[in-house]
Amino acid sequence: MATATKRRYSEPSNIEVNIDKSSGEYETFRFWEVVDEEEFEDPGLHILLEEAKKKDSKFELGSRIEEKVDNVEFGRIAAQAAKQVIVQKVREAERAKIVDQYRSFLGELVNGTVKKVTREFLIVDLGDGAEAILPRTELIPGEVYRIGDRLRAVLQEEERENRGSQLSLSRKCPEMVGELFRLEVPEIAEQVIEIKAIARDAGSRAKIAVKTNDNRIDPVGACVGMRGSRVQAVSAELGNERLDIVIWDDDPAELLINAIGPAEIDSIVLDEENQTMEVAVDKDSLAQAIGRSGQNVRLCSLITGWKLNVVDKDE
Repeated sequence: MATATKRRYSEPSNIEVNIDKSSGEYETFRFWEVVDEEEFEDPGLHILLEEAKKKDSKFELGSRIEEKVDNVEFGRIAAQAAKQVIVQKVREAERAKIVDQYRSFLGELVNGTVKKVTREFLIVDLGDGAEAILPRTELIPGEVYRIGDRLRAVLQEEERENRGSQLSLSRKCPEMVGELFRLEVPEIAEQVIEIKAIARDAGSRAKIAVKTNDNRIDPVGACVGMRGSRVQAVSAELGNERLDIVIWDDDPAELLINAIGPAEIDSIVLDEENQTMEVAVDKDSLAQAIGRSGQNVRLCSLITGWKLNVVDKDE
């Protein structure tokens, strides 16, 4: 009703419709917000305080000046506009309810079936009437899904301007790697081994830093599994992404030494103030340390949280 009423005016307007639920009678009001000169943007929405005071001295900043207007007569076009708004609001309310139901699962791995495929995204059926959007930008490069395909992805919440929130999915985020290891490695699920950091170039390579407080356990070996069974299972789900599992260290320099392998570091100079490390390596290890298109050093930078400058030790 408010939407249909707004179409009467050429300028923006604030419209409010009060409905008596018992009788079905309704009244329509147009209102202006009382503002100062700095906040004044549109005469269709705002009125200056000094002008409002002329109407009634009781008005203050933030007050509303109301004016009763004729109720809209619902012709075919107005009724259609009202129906569209109602349908949209009902859908938004349904989405909000579903988001609330799934909020406790945000950040976790969920299973779903592809229900619809478009150029920009996939709609995935999560079951029990819940759906989530999987943007193509959140797919692993090269992945192709068709209607009816099953998939696993990390559940997220996407805020959309003026349209509330909705469930979304990602297979590209670092959390996807962590959640898969949680499934494959009981020691992680039981919190005997902790994943401290993940740096990922989805579909190509990822580095996972792990630690344990139990000296009897080799955290890297546990994540790799017998004959590589655990890490291979995770890699297969990610399109055979290369996974480097390294020991976590609270010392960023030690963590870098663990993460940059197989390249060997000759020396590290830390700039604490700028969170930068100057890393010198042997000439034969320089290409390995940097990696193809700088991938290795980029992932090492992400996992340590420091900027890295890798140079030949002889330069």
